Amino acid sequence: MPKGVPDHVPADGLTTRQRRNQPVLAVHTGAGKGKSTAAFGMALRAWNQGFDLAVFQFVKSAKWKVGEEAVFRELGRLHAETGAGAPVQWHKMGEGWSWSRKSGTETDHAEAALAGWREIARRLRDEEHRFYVLDEFTYPLKWGWVDVDEVVETLRDRPGNQHVVITGRDAPAALIDTADLVTEMTKVRHPMDAGRKGQRGIEW
Repeated sequence: MPKGVPDHVPADGLTTRQRRNQPVLAVHTGAGKGKSTAAFGMALRAWNQGFDLAVFQFVKSAKWKVGEEAVFRELGRLHAETGAGAPVQWHKMGEGWSWSRKSGTETDHAEAALAGWREIARRLRDEEHRFYVLDEFTYPLKWGWVDVDEVVETLRDRPGNQHVVITGRDAPAALIDTADLVTEMTKVRHPMDAGRKGQRGIEW
């Protein structure tokens, strides 16, 4: 898509504006680093455009201090105080409905992950947010905790103009086939290959 101009314009009866403003389902998958980082970059753009924003983290530990979380919570506070940007919600393990608040069995985790998805599906039906990040959501799908067909149907039929970005390795084929934007991160080299652990400002 050089210079932002598509190579092909379908004969779908839509105007350029209508086609441009369709909701986007994006999937960031693959073994390389940067899937969540890219999703949060998109979320920053959404916040700047005034899109009500919600992030749902499905795997990262509640005790892990994620840098993006701190930034987006500050952006949410800035919106509440000044009206800049948009409202921000951030849900992860250890908060509210999100799964694996405490150690438990795989059945516990699976049930809680499914409950988390059902809450997201409700919000999509109610058009509660304009932009969603479902971080590491491919894993509950891969493990069979959440039904892929149900997710695909819900995302495909979501009303309004709600953008959704899903991250994680091994995205199922049905999800990839449904998405409007799919990026596969391919690892060429990583500091961990040389025995280097994650560091401030790079991993968190």
